[in-house]
Amino acid sequence: MQLRSEVYQMWTLVYKQMEQAQKAVLDMDHDIAQQILVREKRVDAYELKIDSDVEDFIALYTPVAVDLRFVLAMLKVNNDLERIGDYADGIARFVRDSEAESLDPVLVEKLQLDAMFTVVLEMMSDLQKALVDEDPVKAASVMSKDDRLDKIKAASEGILVEYAKSNADSIATCMGLAGVFRKLERTGDHLTNIAEEIVFFIDAKVLKHTSSES
Repeated sequence: MQLRSEVYQMWTLVYKQMEQAQKAVLDMDHDIAQQILVREKRVDAYELKIDSDVEDFIALYTPVAVDLRFVLAMLKVNNDLERIGDYADGIARFVRDSEAESLDPVLVEKLQLDAMFTVVLEMMSDLQKALVDEDPVKAASVMSKDDRLDKIKAASEGILVEYAKSNADSIATCMGLAGVFRKLERTGDHLTNIAEEIVFFIDAKVLKHTSSES
């Protein structure tokens, strides 16, 4: 099905955007950040195309049961992926606009910034495989990883405040990093949404979760 293929392609593109965002932040690499910003237009184009194809599929075939659940799930997954692409874009903008040439490696390690990106990418990869394999158990198991993101983000707030107090010239960078953590936490919320949609499509079960955007 063309719709399924397009969702997979968008997923791969958004994964690449977030993977590149990780490199851009850790190395404060303006070139990588600029590449992310340029590719954001492709993410937006995919979202519009998938939305249009969903509308056409419903109008032409009037799907029911599992086919209807699949189409509705892909519509919602498409929206969540677009939002994740927006977060990668926002992270890239922080790197592009920052005057900092590098981040304090001790601060980065204490914040567990690399680990937070890694969890996000693992969730994305596992969920894509769960969708390809139509594996609701794997999709549901990914949801528990969101707790790790919440804990890392919560801990980052105090760490950044204390660092800024001791390094007055880093206040802008710390504020920007706080924004990065918020975006990664919200990415986890959207990935949890995607897990729920995959389970709904395959098993017709509605999973409820409690998140900041539920």
